[in-house]
Amino acid sequence: MSLLRVRLAAAVAVLAVAALALAADAYNLTKPGSVITYDRRSLMVDGRRELFFSGSIHYPRSPYHAWGDLISRAKEGGLNVIESYVFWNVHEPEMGVYNFEGRYDMIKFFKLIQEHDMFAMVRIGPFVQAEWNHGGLPYWLREVPDIIFRTDNEPFKKLMQKFVTLIVNKLKDAKLFASQGGPIILAQIENEYQHMEAAFKQNGTRYIEWAAKMAISTGTGVPWIMCKQIKAPHEVIPTCNGRHCGDTWPGPTDKDKPLLWTENWTAQYRVFGDPPSQRSAEDIAFAVSRFFSVGGTMVNYYMYHGGTNFGRTGASFVMPRYYDEAPLDEFGMYKEPKWGHLRDLHQALRLCKKALLWGKLSTQPLGKLYEARLFEIPDKKVCVAFLSNHNTKEDGTVTFRGQQYFVPRRSVSILGDCKTVVFSTQHVNSQHNQRTFHFTDQTVQNNVWEMYTEGDTVPTYKLTTVRTEQPLEAFNMTKDKTDYLWYTTSFKLDPEDLPFRHDIVPVMEVSSHGHAMVLYVNGKYVGKGHGTKINKAFTLENPVQVKVGINHVSILSSTLGMQDSGAYLEHRQAGVHSITIQGLNTGTMDLSNNGWGHIVGLEGERKQAHTEKGGDVQWQPAVFDKPLTWYRRRFDMPSGEDPVVIDLNPMGKGMIFVNGEGLGRYWSSYKHALGRPSQYLYHVPRCFLKPTGNVLTLFEEEGGKADAIMVLTVKRDNICSFISEKNPGHVRSWERKDSQLVAVSNDLKPRAVLSCPEKKTIQQVVFASYGNPLGICGNYTVGNCHTPKAKELVEKACVGKRSCELVVSHEVYGGDINCPGTTATLAVQAKCSKRQRTAEQ
Repeated sequence: MSLLRVRLAAAVAVLAVAALALAADAYNLTKPGSVITYDRRSLMVDGRRELFFSGSIHYPRSPYHAWGDLISRAKEGGLNVIESYVFWNVHEPEMGVYNFEGRYDMIKFFKLIQEHDMFAMVRIGPFVQAEWNHGGLPYWLREVPDIIFRTDNEPFKKLMQKFVTLIVNKLKDAKLFASQGGPIILAQIENEYQHMEAAFKQNGTRYIEWAAKMAISTGTGVPWIMCKQIKAPHEVIPTCNGRHCGDTWPGPTDKDKPLLWTENWTAQYRVFGDPPSQRSAEDIAFAVSRFFSVGGTMVNYYMYHGGTNFGRTGASFVMPRYYDEAPLDEFGMYKEPKWGHLRDLHQALRLCKKALLWGKLSTQPLGKLYEARLFEIPDKKVCVAFLSNHNTKEDGTVTFRGQQYFVPRRSVSILGDCKTVVFSTQHVNSQHNQRTFHFTDQTVQNNVWEMYTEGDTVPTYKLTTVRTEQPLEAFNMTKDKTDYLWYTTSFKLDPEDLPFRHDIVPVMEVSSHGHAMVLYVNGKYVGKGHGTKINKAFTLENPVQVKVGINHVSILSSTLGMQDSGAYLEHRQAGVHSITIQGLNTGTMDLSNNGWGHIVGLEGERKQAHTEKGGDVQWQPAVFDKPLTWYRRRFDMPSGEDPVVIDLNPMGKGMIFVNGEGLGRYWSSYKHALGRPSQYLYHVPRCFLKPTGNVLTLFEEEGGKADAIMVLTVKRDNICSFISEKNPGHVRSWERKDSQLVAVSNDLKPRAVLSCPEKKTIQQVVFASYGNPLGICGNYTVGNCHTPKAKELVEKACVGKRSCELVVSHEVYGGDINCPGTTATLAVQAKCSKRQRTAEQ
């Protein structure tokens, strides 16, 4: 019998003695060690079942200065677990060369989780996908002889095991596994392998068996998981990834393993060319409620805070801004109502903890697309019911245990004692907020730019040292050290080659495996082209002016990260592979085998133009709208504490740096279907800045007006509430005492709670109306049932306070509950700001 099975048997024995009371005990994470086991119902800590609410926060995607605040806000949102991948390619950028500093200080990150008295999940992989460059696999793996990634391949398995062992030992040395008294209760090996197993067939099955045994052999003392793996070998727990695991996933085939959800996608990652992506708070709450109603006991929000793909860390075409629609946005600010609605859900589910972990599950149909799912312990009078309405267009009323309940379309109502609605996924009680961006004086102060242009002296074949008959593949040349590779060739034309007619212009056709290129002929800019996330390969066709004699072709090929998924990742290609000239008098000329020279990277990169001092570059006064040009200016840090943003809407495509720190790739010229860039606002963490003299540097590939770039700050100071008196339940009105659900207050009217960010107070009530107001946060209007005194009452209750609570009741605001068309709704918009100190203070 395996170690985990022995511990499982011991835990069951403990449970038989401890009975139900243990389920409510608090945990002491500072004790010498905990036994982490599981049964079908849940993970168990020292034999105690628990509900786990987890959030993904990836340490390389946020400055380490921000980790503590992010973890604290996640805990405030009702989470008790933080999850992160481990990123092989940042920790071992060269074989045997390791980096665990700064944003890559994995140990510091997990210790901070422990300091916040939270659990942790470490997803080692070491293939992670995660929209991360090369799926987290270091480039140098591609150069290992005979290697095939993620299959029964000895070179890959040897190096994978070495890295996994290294990470496990570092975590052990820091005593970070729960078995040592640390926070880590779960570890993951591999990542979303099911489709890969099908691709590699028997080799895939042998590999995943090996990976499971290898992981278990490291002796972490905590269970291992595999996500999106129907059958996880041995004691490894298979888990679900997706948007609706409560309805799409049958759970592990091994009935001794719990239902765990490792990725509940809170939005959708975006690539350049994508329009904005949303997932509502109501839909996420519906999915989580459904998952817990079928016996799930752990959900992980992917992402809870996405952060930023700094520098070149994003996978192909992935934008630097990552999961900005998560409960904590890219800047770490609360995104409401998503953050608050999920916090309320976690609180409601915790009210039902005993029934969920110990009750007997049953299902009761309530009509077409309606059902009740119950967890009940009859002799203890403990019960929770989930009333579900799967209609997407119709609200409904159901009868359950002799009582009628209104259940909105596509929603779940949670009855904390099988009688009282404590939460409805469609009724949002938490506040809303609106993000705004604000112009700063630093935009215009000392807005003096310098430039260094590479496009004026593009390289020719004579300047190259790496020469081959055909163009070489880009990734193998750049080795993931740069996005850029020059391809050059020269060819001779005789007078009879040129068209006799002046209205005929030859066309050059350049084909590339991806991702983008800029074409020069005889030192003059000709045009640009690019692929897409779906079709990375593309062909650029442009008329060209050629001449009798020697002609020079110079092509700057660029990539936007290496691909992060799929079989045979080690064989993916990029860069130019063929070129022809059509329309010549003597026919088409094929230059594909003409002899090619290559130069890796940019001259500015070699001279370190992006660094704070500007390297060895000879900077000149700027002329704008020039391709292949480095631009830079200096600016002071904006006052205050609000996040700082650079607006790159006037630019084309390139890279952005502040004080030598890479903020990511930008591509403002690539518009999505709605006519806007997918991303043009770039986060500058304040920890990257000095009070004065910060250096903003860009490498612009296509041409842009750098002097129109703006320095902004971002706020979420417009806070709103929109709550109906007819709301059937409000989670804050209830708490569990012994085995009974009791009202916290005799007044069970819904309450609107408005709360400003830290260090700010409500300075102004912009809008307030009770009756039937319309609109969204930032754009409310009154209806015909408006009560004039609502604004005065809200101002009296809220102005000058960081937070306030408003009872939603027609009696309070003098509303006419019988007014035709009334929704009995209170809508409020307030403005937060930092309180100004007076001279006397």
